Amino acid sequence: MSARTFTQSMRVALAGSAALALGACATVPGAGVAAGSPITQAEAQQGAQYHQQLVGEFGGAMTGPQADYVERVTQNVAVQSGLATRPDAFEVTLLNSSVNNAFAVPGGYVYITRQLVGLMNNEAELAAVMGHEVGHVAARHSARREAAAQRNQLGGLGIAILSQVLLGGNNPLGQQISQAAVQGSQLLTLKFSRTQELEADQLGVQYLNGAGYDPRAMATLLQSLAAQNTLDASLMGRGNATIPAWASTHPDPASRVQNALQLAGAGTGVTNRETFLQRIDGLMYGDDPAQGVIEGQQFIHPELRLSFTAPTGFYMINSTTAVSVNGDAGRAQFSTGPYNGNLEAYVRSVFQALGGQQQQLAPQTLQRSTVNGLATVIGGARVNNGQQEVDVTVVAYDFGGGKAYHFAAITPAGQAAVFNPMFNSVRQITSQEAAQVVPRAIDVVTAARSDTVATLARRMAYTDGQEARFRVLNGLSGTDTVVPGQQYKIVVRSR
Repeated sequence: MSARTFTQSMRVALAGSAALALGACATVPGAGVAAGSPITQAEAQQGAQYHQQLVGEFGGAMTGPQADYVERVTQNVAVQSGLATRPDAFEVTLLNSSVNNAFAVPGGYVYITRQLVGLMNNEAELAAVMGHEVGHVAARHSARREAAAQRNQLGGLGIAILSQVLLGGNNPLGQQISQAAVQGSQLLTLKFSRTQELEADQLGVQYLNGAGYDPRAMATLLQSLAAQNTLDASLMGRGNATIPAWASTHPDPASRVQNALQLAGAGTGVTNRETFLQRIDGLMYGDDPAQGVIEGQQFIHPELRLSFTAPTGFYMINSTTAVSVNGDAGRAQFSTGPYNGNLEAYVRSVFQALGGQQQQLAPQTLQRSTVNGLATVIGGARVNNGQQEVDVTVVAYDFGGGKAYHFAAITPAGQAAVFNPMFNSVRQITSQEAAQVVPRAIDVVTAARSDTVATLARRMAYTDGQEARFRVLNGLSGTDTVVPGQQYKIVVRSR
């Protein structure tokens, strides 16, 4: 959660993945346009309209040499698509987000997160991801999807992240808690069909060949994504790898690896591994302290000077606008909203936003309390979601200075107390505690003769899964060894 975005009124960008026609438009730009045709004026206008909104939703645009490098590589591969004849016709943005994601929208706007760049191991993999995304745009995949489906996915209001994910998009109380809350723009992403994904892979490989890159990079990148999904699920204590990531909005990367290898065939080209590693050396990895960080079960925000601890058995996902807390026993979201000094009115407004336009939702109980010196109001309601009764709990905290933050939680009826330890853990942190929050960054090192996977992994700035994290970060299988004199990525603490 960025301090800038988090302290504004809660809103969810009308965003999407590659080639998504954004907004509830009467007509869809790209409809009737042949695949591979140049960008139309309508598409350019549409992309420009939503560009800043998308950038803000994903943590803002990064600038500097690393962003320039990503832009140059992307433009060189994107021009192979036929959407434009000049590389600079494509607007490329490196996003300050700790989520693995990449997407493009009509008009030549292409986006990738720093986290996904950090997962890559050569320039050809970067070109592969961006070629895939541009392929969705060139094929006009968004224009082929149903307008009704777009409206269902894009209708966000108030605390839409929680209400759509936990309560259902069309009927805010129509479904039980079903999936983890994710970053706003990803939540509102329309997934492509398997056929469209494979077509984008094919176009991406075609663009790789045209730009002179090793076409096998599509397959190796998909392998890394599949491995990262599995690792994340394991670290979160879950048995599945369905996470909010580039690979989940582009489903089943593992099953697409063999197809990508077949598409590559015997093709050859450059990977530019050493150049790539040199360019991304020092790139921030994981949470940006300006958006708050997750350390184990604790969330701490040095700029907002707050902290809380998730219960054992739950995992957290941070975004620019909220922190979601997810587990089998319930879901919760920590966020904010407009505050006029009346904490009870604040809680009522959260309930109203959760209910949306189709359901009048109000607290059935309101209780004043104090948590770690913070004035607190707890609101609760039991509602039927169409399948069973669930408890909706909103706990709001007055942090002074006209700022209030809150949890909105949903659990099966009678189980709201599962979140009580978390509700009671919210506190203001000291300046000394805030100063101790140090970001992580990628450090490119050269393996010495005495180095092994184990010795390099011990240098990773994590207390868990060091070797597994090192292997996934460097695209190494469970049996691969390090090669003396070769460069590898580790993650270190860096100011």
